[in-house]
Amino acid sequence: MKEYLNGENVSICIFFIGVYGLCARRNILKTIISMSLMQAAAILYFLSSSFESGSIPPIGQNLDQFKHVADPIPQALMITAVVIGVSVTAVCLTMFVSMFHKYGTTNWNKVKKKRGEID
Repeated sequence: MKEYLNGENVSICIFFIGVYGLCARRNILKTIISMSLMQAAAILYFLSSSFESGSIPPIGQNLDQFKHVADPIPQALMITAVVIGVSVTAVCLTMFVSMFHKYGTTNWNKVKKKRGEID
């Protein structure tokens, strides 16, 4: 049982919880939260897939004597992904506030109906 409880499997479960929230909910705020959850699950997956037990940070001197040095590339890319994810969430929330003030609802279908897209 313990070998199935790792970062990759947990991140896949969290990702599909976000997909469910994206598909099943009509609330705009819950949709934004689901997108952020999916982004966090992707970051967890990439960080946990590059994890090796016993690896040391690639900082300092005499790294030739160590066999397991952690690869800093996935970590640097995921830091960038976190910054981009926070920025996308902030833009989505700003657009949500603007849309809520204009249409007065948090439901996707009601917004479409008020815009005249749904009869």
